[in-house]
Amino acid sequence: MLLSLHRSRECLALVLIALASCVLHAQNVVTIDASGPPQPVLPLRMHLGANRSPAGDIVDANSQYLTLDGKPWLPVMGEFHFSRYPRAQWRTELEKMKAAGVSIVSTYVIWIHHEEIEGKFDWSGQRDLRAFVQLCQQEGLYVYPRIGPWAHAETRNGGLPDWVLANSPVRRNDPIYLREVNTFYQQIGDQLRGLLWKDGGPVIGLQLENEYHERGPLAGAEHLRTLKKMALSAGLDVPLYTVTGWDNAVIPLDTALPVFGGYPAAPWDASAKPLPPADVYAFRFNNRAAGSMGAIGGDGQGPASAYAGTPFLTAEVGGGIEDTYFRRPVLSADDVAAVVPVMLGSGTNLLGLYMFHGGRNPNGGRVTLEESQRNGDATDVPVRSYDFQAPIGEFGQERESLRKLKLVNYFLEDFGADLAPMQVHAPTVVPSNPSDLSVPRVSARTSVRSGFLFFNNHIRNAKAHGYAGFQVRLKLSGEELRVPAQPIELKPNVYGIWPVNFQLGATLLRYSTAQLFKRVVGGGRTYFVFAAISGVDPEFLFARGTQIDGASSGVAQQRIADGLRVRPNAAVVSRIDLRGNVSIVLLPAPMGEIAWRGDDPSLLVLSSAAAFSHGPQWTLEQTADPHFTMSIFAAGSIAEPESTPPLHCGVVSDLMRACEASVAPVNLPVRATLVRSAGPTTPRQMGPVLSWRKQPIPMAPDATAFQHAAVWSLNLPPLPQTPQLAGAMLQIDYEGDVARLYAGTQLLDDNFWNGLPWKIGLGDVGVNTSARSTLQLRILPLSQNFPMYIERAAQLQFNDGRAVALRSVKIQPVYRYRFAVRSNR
Repeated sequence: MLLSLHRSRECLALVLIALASCVLHAQNVVTIDASGPPQPVLPLRMHLGANRSPAGDIVDANSQYLTLDGKPWLPVMGEFHFSRYPRAQWRTELEKMKAAGVSIVSTYVIWIHHEEIEGKFDWSGQRDLRAFVQLCQQEGLYVYPRIGPWAHAETRNGGLPDWVLANSPVRRNDPIYLREVNTFYQQIGDQLRGLLWKDGGPVIGLQLENEYHERGPLAGAEHLRTLKKMALSAGLDVPLYTVTGWDNAVIPLDTALPVFGGYPAAPWDASAKPLPPADVYAFRFNNRAAGSMGAIGGDGQGPASAYAGTPFLTAEVGGGIEDTYFRRPVLSADDVAAVVPVMLGSGTNLLGLYMFHGGRNPNGGRVTLEESQRNGDATDVPVRSYDFQAPIGEFGQERESLRKLKLVNYFLEDFGADLAPMQVHAPTVVPSNPSDLSVPRVSARTSVRSGFLFFNNHIRNAKAHGYAGFQVRLKLSGEELRVPAQPIELKPNVYGIWPVNFQLGATLLRYSTAQLFKRVVGGGRTYFVFAAISGVDPEFLFARGTQIDGASSGVAQQRIADGLRVRPNAAVVSRIDLRGNVSIVLLPAPMGEIAWRGDDPSLLVLSSAAAFSHGPQWTLEQTADPHFTMSIFAAGSIAEPESTPPLHCGVVSDLMRACEASVAPVNLPVRATLVRSAGPTTPRQMGPVLSWRKQPIPMAPDATAFQHAAVWSLNLPPLPQTPQLAGAMLQIDYEGDVARLYAGTQLLDDNFWNGLPWKIGLGDVGVNTSARSTLQLRILPLSQNFPMYIERAAQLQFNDGRAVALRSVKIQPVYRYRFAVRSNR
């Protein structure tokens, strides 16, 4: 009897566990009802500007999306500040951006960079706006200047010259201020004459002001209307005008379209502790503005209904983050890339990434040009460096985040026209706040019966966990589709985009759990290129009756009730041939991230090096390694690649040619000599209390503090003058608070310690690399009782209460390899 009772209790326990598991798994089945009628597409309620080019091409917008020649358009816009980068390198950097899928270059026109002294304008050298825009046009890129007059951009006074602040109240309809702004706008108009869209140029829009929330007499919406009238009077008549929509913004919807954004971290925050997960990792179903950005001077955000009748456009989706002295976050590639599917799944119809390319402040005349509490600004940033942990760094170096972002950028380039008209549908159950991990994060965008599913399980500053039994039940008009057909585990740190009812020529793809990212066309055939998503088994479900003409070995096929399920091997390149000269190519996840598109739509180059092209000419760049490997994926046949040194290629398959080449290695020894140990630590000074930040934060040390810094002399060898050497990166691994690099008394670059190696492009900072040179490195100690938030502080070693050390210093050659490849389309 006792044994029987014991067994009964065991059975009951197993039943309860099974029921609990079923309930748990049921919670991870996400239901989305997208069966309702679509919202109507309406004309805008505002008049924007001249939208027709001399060739008859039209850039326009409606209530839901942008259009190009009357067709839906969902472009990628990447921020790159021309005045923060050496002019001689502009073309190369623009080609890198284009290779990463950017089609619009946004750029601040930072007033203080051009008129530091009243009446003395400087549009020369790297401040030459006209030359920059002309170069963008030559590279086939659109341009979106952000003309301020107040820009922010982590610049001194937000970009306003000191003399403007001294003359009158600013950012309002004060007659003195308006007269000064009018002169600035007229100068910009002169720079852009003949380069606007209506003239056949690449300038398709302008942003007025930035983060504007002033209200009251002579301010508010009336001021923004005045700025637009002044821009038009300066000849700046363009298709699109925008204003930023966060920070409790003023948005005159009769004048300009609002743009939004959001960042993975908040270095302006007053807390010295880790922050909770940012809202950029949770889908926005009721609001466009990021609460995390509202910390800057604002006390609230308007609901989505406040922007009704306008498309959801972004200008500042965080491509990285600028460290401040007080808060020094370090972003992973996934911290950056996971934000993008969330923004698209929230309805974004212009993906604006800030920054896409880092840079450095130019030399000021009388003042330094960085944001500084000593100057009355909100935070302290480095004097010169504006690296921003961007996908392309301060010296043109490619980061892992670029590889992940370009998968989505390419997707938008080829399939954005399909996505743009699709409307957002929320699940029946959504997270209650950005920190709620009780339910998976999913969104759908659909148009009648087709669409895309967006999901994100990477949340910075949250303990990742998986979701067993994950499946999406998508209710469409007349049917319910289960994606995938059998539930899976949604693993931690996994995110992506899945197509639903997507037409591949004559074949209907019901869904894919791999990510569609590119269309390659040539040789009479169209290839839809997918990348496997790490942590998700790739699966393609085709409509019932689908016939496969051919497939790679290892591709499993199974007919199920919902159609033909095809499961390729995620570890190898797979091909699936469909009817009508259409094929699917699946790349393993690592290969997808190293795929580069060029100007030829029939080619992809797969390489772990940074790759970019100009016509048939390709350039590969990589640091430290003189041996280049690549694969060329071609639709149709290609001619033998032309290169010096020769490129050695072999055929891997009918689609891929594996190639390799080497350039002469270079040894660049550097000698570091301790000149002086650190002196006493300068007492910290606290910054001012602000209306939105009641707690003062420490100010960055000023130049006088470096009189007590530890000093090293760095002796550098000359660089060989060879076409195979693109430059050299000085890499400094140190411990301390702040470091500065000098050539004599000239500050070349500076760095707030955050745990990442400090890398400096020697040629970019003005070092004469053709001759031997000596630089001076100064490092300020970091006290063990530091009051700042330094995310990687556990790496530091404190001796006698301070951290100050030079761990290593080396010069890494940046090797370059060029080749030409032509397809026989």
